[in-house]
Amino acid sequence: MPNKPIYLSLSQQSGFEHEYVQRALETNWITSGGPNVNEFENVLENYLSEQSFVTALNSGTSAIHLALILLGVEAEDEVICQSLTFSASANPILYQGAIPVFVDSELDTWNICPQQLEIAIKDRIEKGKKPKAIITVHLYGNPYKIDEIHSIADKYNIPIIEDSAEALGSSYKGKKCGTFGTFGILSFNGNKIITTSSGGALITTSKKIKEKAIFYATQSKDEAIHYQHSEVGYNYRMSNICAGVGLGQIQILEKNVLARRENHSFYKEVFKEIKSVKLFEVLNEDYYSNYWLNTILIEPNREKEIDCESLRIAFKNQNIETRPLWKPMHLQPVFEKHPYYGNQIAQDIFEKGLCLPSGSNLTIEDKNRIKEVIKTFFN
Repeated sequence: MPNKPIYLSLSQQSGFEHEYVQRALETNWITSGGPNVNEFENVLENYLSEQSFVTALNSGTSAIHLALILLGVEAEDEVICQSLTFSASANPILYQGAIPVFVDSELDTWNICPQQLEIAIKDRIEKGKKPKAIITVHLYGNPYKIDEIHSIADKYNIPIIEDSAEALGSSYKGKKCGTFGTFGILSFNGNKIITTSSGGALITTSKKIKEKAIFYATQSKDEAIHYQHSEVGYNYRMSNICAGVGLGQIQILEKNVLARRENHSFYKEVFKEIKSVKLFEVLNEDYYSNYWLNTILIEPNREKEIDCESLRIAFKNQNIETRPLWKPMHLQPVFEKHPYYGNQIAQDIFEKGLCLPSGSNLTIEDKNRIKEVIKTFFN
C-alpha cells in the first residue's frame, strides 16, 4: 500500500470557519462585500498596526493591480520588480500596459538587491524613464533589506508596493511586513499561512485611499440611483463567504506561524551535518520570518548524482511533494524582452534550490518520513 501523500503546504481548518460561513448563509449575504468582509478588514487592521487600512479583495494579484492604478501607473510607464518571485508580482504591470524592469537578488535574503536596484533606477532616469513604482517581495516569508531598499526609494522619491503575499506573520524590527510600503499586499490563497480559499488584501495608511480602492474594486460605480460609471472599474471585492473563512482562519494565525517556524527548526537539525546543503534563513535577529516555505540550496555533485532535481525525485518516489524555487521573471518567456539589472544570483538560487514540505499540520510521522528520505539520499 503506497504511503499517504505529504503535501508542500496545505491549508488547515481552525474549526471556527463554519460559524462565520453559516452566518453569511443564514442572512443570505452570499455576494461580494458584507459584514464578514468588514469584520475581517478590522481584524487585519488591528493585527497589522493602528495606521493600517485594509481592503479585502479576491486575490493578492488584484491588490497589486489596484496599487498600480492608485499610483497612476499607465501604459509605457516603467515599474521595477524583483525578478526572483512568483509571476503574480509582475503580471499586473502588464495589465496596465506598463513595462516591467527586473532586478536581481542578493544572497543574504534572496530578495531585491539594493546595489542593483540603484543601478537600475539611475540608468532608467538617464534614459528618460524614471520608474513610477518599485515592487519588492518578502520571498518565502523572509523580509527583504527594508532599511536599505526604502532609503534608495526615498532618495529618488519612488513609491514601494510591498508584496507580502508570503509574509503574513513576518516582521522586521518588530514591525509587521506589509506595513512598510506606500501599499502592502497580502494573499490568502489556499497554500498560504491562512486562507480565505482565494483572496487577498491591499494595505494602505489612508482611509481615503482605502475608500478609493473599494470604489475601483466594486466596478467604479458613481453615486447615482442608476448605474453610472465615470472610471474603469473591476470586480475585485472579496466575497462575504470567503471573508467568513478568513475570520475563522485568523484565529489560528499565530499557531500556524509557530508551527512553520518549528518546521524550520526541524530542517535545521536535519541538515546541520550535511555540508552541501544550505537552509534558507533570516539574516539576523532584526528579521522575523513566518517560514511560509522552508527552502534549501544544494551544491551539485555530479559524480554522486546529488542535486535539487535528484532530491525532488527521491521525495516524489515516497509520495512527498517538493517544488523547485520560483523561476526568475527575467528568464520567463513572457518577460524575457524586458530590461534586467543584475548578474546570475537569482538564476543560481533557482537552479540550486528546492522548496520542502512546510504545512502547519506536519505530523511527527510526516517529519520522520521526510528525514528518512534526506538521510538515505545524502548517505
